[in-house]
Amino acid sequence: MEVMYQSTRSNGAKVTASQAILKGLAEDGGLFVPTCIPKLDTSLEDIAAMDYKETAYRVMKQFLTDFTEEELRDCINRAYDEKFDTKEIAPLVEKNGVYYLELFHGATIAFKDMALSILPHLMTTSAKKNKITNQIVILTATSGDTGKAALAGFADVEGTSIIVFYPKNGVSAIQERQMVTQKGKNTSVIGITGNFDDAQSGVKAMFHNKELAKAMDSKGCQFSSANSINIGRLVPQVVYYVYSYTRLLGQGAVAPGEPVNFVVPTGNFGNILAAFYAKNMGVPIGKLICASNENKVLYDFFNTGVYDKNRRFILTSSPSMDILVSSNLERLIYKITGEDAKKTSDMMAALASTGQYSLTEDMRAQMEDFIGGWAGEEKTAAEIKRVYETAGYVLDPHTAVASAVYHDYQLKSDDAAKTVIASTASPYKFAASVMTAIDKKYEGMDDFALIDALSKTSGTKIPDAVEEIRSAPVLHDTVCETADMQKVVEQILGL
Repeated sequence: MEVMYQSTRSNGAKVTASQAILKGLAEDGGLFVPTCIPKLDTSLEDIAAMDYKETAYRVMKQFLTDFTEEELRDCINRAYDEKFDTKEIAPLVEKNGVYYLELFHGATIAFKDMALSILPHLMTTSAKKNKITNQIVILTATSGDTGKAALAGFADVEGTSIIVFYPKNGVSAIQERQMVTQKGKNTSVIGITGNFDDAQSGVKAMFHNKELAKAMDSKGCQFSSANSINIGRLVPQVVYYVYSYTRLLGQGAVAPGEPVNFVVPTGNFGNILAAFYAKNMGVPIGKLICASNENKVLYDFFNTGVYDKNRRFILTSSPSMDILVSSNLERLIYKITGEDAKKTSDMMAALASTGQYSLTEDMRAQMEDFIGGWAGEEKTAAEIKRVYETAGYVLDPHTAVASAVYHDYQLKSDDAAKTVIASTASPYKFAASVMTAIDKKYEGMDDFALIDALSKTSGTKIPDAVEEIRSAPVLHDTVCETADMQKVVEQILGL
């Protein structure tokens, strides 16, 4: 059965998977969703004996039905290769009876590598399939990790170029250095004076600008997206939830059919949505615990049924979660409205005009699988210290938010289900926050001195991704006002 894709905001023409990947965003501003979430056609017991690449094929072929087996396997083999520092790709590590799914073993030491290693190959394959001759311009906003992972994925990929906007004072020092030292003739990195939501809004506005699209087409180029709004980002993320469940099954840690909870540190909602899709594919997932930092718009949403972005934006030690407009939530909204594009569109319009929308009781009832939790800065730091002292395991601040939320959940509930926490970044990306949480004596130390201290403390090797930026020259130093984002893009593209 061919799975087609449609916009969350209209009942217009359906497109193939490759067309949805190329477009990134639907013309009406909606997000592409599959017309149905396909079921796995391979048993979980059989997948338990497969490696990551084979698991990826078994999952992704269900969604990307217009790709041939040869095309899809080629994309997977190119993505999950020696760029990852472990053959397992996504190891599952047990500490104190909790499983941490390590998603940070790729080239940029964050979970975004899991999807952004394969997206360039999916995109160039899609372009060939659809006889696209225009250059594909990847335009993306980042709250810290997507930018570097996308830059690394698309650098010098033929037929593409990439432009990344990030909040100048809203990412960690290591995250910024990873981006501004990025090599590649086709890469551009720009800091903006606003926050991530400003960057994301500016990018969306350019996608919707028909005059800009015409000007680009006349120059032989067109936009696509590497943000998690692209379905080509979401589908590869489903894989690691299937993979981690089947590792537990293969180890005998769970019995066939036994549900497992997943805790996901959440900003833009794509990562936890992928777990929801895995559940709908047939993986026995119990609770989906959505962990927020002090920007707890999603916690409030799950607890009240009201999404309200009208609040103070807080810069935290977990910057990839410093988001007030969780774009991927629209895909869940579409599903719980009964796939009502008009209702979804009206709710997104209300969010744009008033900053909020509300769910009906019937819609809320369909979200019983989700539980919201949040952890502030003190609790996050305390969790890093607690896990290090009790298990000798070092968490980054995003994973620590999730771990703290789960620790609270354990204390308040009698849910004894096995639980997997998505560990979304290496602690080396946030050495200052991590080391000062473990011991205040590290306050004020130089970033790379902290990295050396973290290596000694954790007994782990400093990742290549960090070592290579110690002395790398800054190649990108442009900063602009939010209002000037399009002007900068036009200059880059020579429009």
